[in-house]
Amino acid sequence: MTRSTRATGRRSAPRATRTRQRAQRAYRTRSVSKAIGLTLVSALIPGLGFVLGGRKKLGAFVMTLYFGLLLLAAFIGLTQRDSVVELAVDPSRLLLATGAVLVVGLLWICIVVSSHKLLRPISLTQVGRFTGSAFVGLLCFGIAVPTTFAAQTVMAQRDLVGGVFKSEKDSKSATRPQVDKEDPWAKTPRLNLVLLGADDGVGREGTRTDTVIVASIDTKTGDTALISLSRNWMRMPFPEDSPLHAKFPDGYYDPNGPAEQPEYYLDSMYDNIPKKYPGLLGATDNMGADVLKLSAGAALGLDIDYYMQVNLKGFEQIIDALGGITVNINYKVPIGGDYGAGPGANGHKLPSGYLQPGPDQKLNGHDALWFARGRYGLSDPSRQERQRCTIHALVNSANPAALVTSYKQIAAAGKQLLRTDIPQEILPAFIELGLKVKNANVANVDLDKSKNFPTGQRPNYEAMRELVKAAIAPKSKPVASTPSSKPSTSPTKKPTKKPSATTSKPPAGQPQNLNDACAYDPSQTGK
Repeated sequence: MTRSTRATGRRSAPRATRTRQRAQRAYRTRSVSKAIGLTLVSALIPGLGFVLGGRKKLGAFVMTLYFGLLLLAAFIGLTQRDSVVELAVDPSRLLLATGAVLVVGLLWICIVVSSHKLLRPISLTQVGRFTGSAFVGLLCFGIAVPTTFAAQTVMAQRDLVGGVFKSEKDSKSATRPQVDKEDPWAKTPRLNLVLLGADDGVGREGTRTDTVIVASIDTKTGDTALISLSRNWMRMPFPEDSPLHAKFPDGYYDPNGPAEQPEYYLDSMYDNIPKKYPGLLGATDNMGADVLKLSAGAALGLDIDYYMQVNLKGFEQIIDALGGITVNINYKVPIGGDYGAGPGANGHKLPSGYLQPGPDQKLNGHDALWFARGRYGLSDPSRQERQRCTIHALVNSANPAALVTSYKQIAAAGKQLLRTDIPQEILPAFIELGLKVKNANVANVDLDKSKNFPTGQRPNYEAMRELVKAAIAPKSKPVASTPSSKPSTSPTKKPTKKPSATTSKPPAGQPQNLNDACAYDPSQTGK
């Protein structure tokens, strides 16, 4: 290269740069207010500020990337729901998602700042410079807040999944079934879960499962049957192939003891059996839950697949995080109270108050907890019915808005207060099934207290098994009747209003829809 060529090359670079700078100056706004307006538009449509500021190629690239990501997100959300569900329950993917959210937020802020620098006037007064900078700072803050919230929510989900749902290799269970992780329900027409409400509060030694409810779910339709077991049942059976059956061949009780044996009630099994017979079932992270899975399954004639345990105080916190639940209260429900809080007459403790009857009562966590567990002066079956209605209301209250705005609180409460043997590997299938349950029929199976357990001393488990079998058996479709060819000559009558399901219950053993069972029934107010 000659000296003149080299000299020309040295001079051409500055000239090209000056030409580009002059072109960019031509795009600059003449006022701060217009620059602020265009900066706002560029924040809503990333890349547009570059185009308006003269950096057309860069702007076109950023806008293409932005709209491409939007279309990809829409496509995945609408057509790849399984992939989204898998992401939501995979801790490693959730960690990557958190990083991706933070990177996107940071790039968005950089684009806003760069766009404003390209768009603002060349000469600025001190006031104009401060006004523009303050507005850009507010925009960046408006981007940073939701970005941080989204990242924290994703991390809360990761902590919840990792803290509550263990992988099969990191957890031990003596009763968990082996399933195909790709299609867990392929050989499972009905999934059976036992829901345990554990009360280990102040003044109580150990843990008592005052609430034991079996949920039998049709894996094709999501239709669910809820079956409540009474806390004071004795002689709870065990499967014949279980080591517990060898210890208690006639059920869980002391054959040499008195008729009434509180330490052999259903609610004592979770705590007492593991203490007296540690290691009897083999390696397990929660022997008490395994004991109840085996025994509740034997009592009802079901194979219990998994358990879900919640501490009652945690139940209160989750309901508060959701903003409360709405229930119908048909009679006064006591808050507190105990007939046997201690020895002698001083052990009698009156309720501190009552939940008053009324339709569509909005309850906070504290009141919802007592609606579910209050029993002073009331029967165990009435409490079981209220517990089922509480679960029903809780499912209905889990709307997307409440989950988004309060998810961090829900996840924090769940992480501390939930226990389960549901493995992490099949969580996507569980979430899909949960979506079916929310929109399906949820019914109560009445085990007929008057015949099958007038007291807890000798429940008729064989009769209960027959009721459960009939209640969850596949229903045949009714045959359509042939319409009559003769026209009706009777005068037209107004349709009669059907009686409320709360006043005309189905026969014992037949499922009752919880919408009907939990409806408001003023006739019960004086109960």
